[in-house]
Amino acid sequence: MKISANLRDPGIVAVTVPEVPPLESRLDDELDTPLKRLCKNAMSGEEAIALLQKFWMLPQLKRELILDAELADVICSQEEVFGAYKAFYQKYQINSDDDRTAWLTQNNCTLEQFEHSILRTLKLDRFKQQTFGNKVESYFLQRKNQLDRAVYSLLRVKDAHLAQELFFRIQDKEATFTELVKQYSGGQEAENGGTIGPHELSIPHPMLAQKLSSLKPGQLSPPIAIADWFVIVKLEKYLPAQLDKTLRSRLIEELYDRWLQAKISQV
Repeated sequence: MKISANLRDPGIVAVTVPEVPPLESRLDDELDTPLKRLCKNAMSGEEAIALLQKFWMLPQLKRELILDAELADVICSQEEVFGAYKAFYQKYQINSDDDRTAWLTQNNCTLEQFEHSILRTLKLDRFKQQTFGNKVESYFLQRKNQLDRAVYSLLRVKDAHLAQELFFRIQDKEATFTELVKQYSGGQEAENGGTIGPHELSIPHPMLAQKLSSLKPGQLSPPIAIADWFVIVKLEKYLPAQLDKTLRSRLIEELYDRWLQAKISQV
């Protein structure tokens, strides 16, 4: 904006108003970035798909669309819906409409999005139970050997002859497992005397897991070669997996994830 004094009357100031760009030009400037177009709902479908692919978000969109189709026929009772709202309100300490409005504002969420999310979460839980609940027992039996847990002592060295010598010293009670671990073992187990676990048998190296499953509590194994190490292991305690409520929920989630990945791969 240009301002100049009027020479005829110094008390009057003349103002030059800048030219206003054409409307089309202003709109182009306002929509010159993908973010601006997205915020103004002016992004084309082709551009949106291209961005989803660019940022590796297309699988997530596929996932949600697959779930929408599967959940469309899932019916929940009014009592279940009420219980879902009640649990959510208790979790986030929402005790009034003002509390809910504050939560929505804080999470940049509309009331419609909030209600959709509550119902969708409820439907998804129902879908998982209906679809995979009756498959848990057989799946548990398939996975049991990996789900069993063990507490064990481990000593590892790089030299085969040293490993054999240490094994005999432990076996003949010339030294304790803990003493030799602290003195010779080359892994992090040396910091706690070699005791590891309880861990599920799916966690250690497969050869070590197989050896542990063959031992009895208190039994010591001769050195076995695993990768670059010679390992001596002693089973301290074996804890068979039990299909309790927590493990049941976990296995349902595993079955659901496998199903969903298969569905995504088919699209």
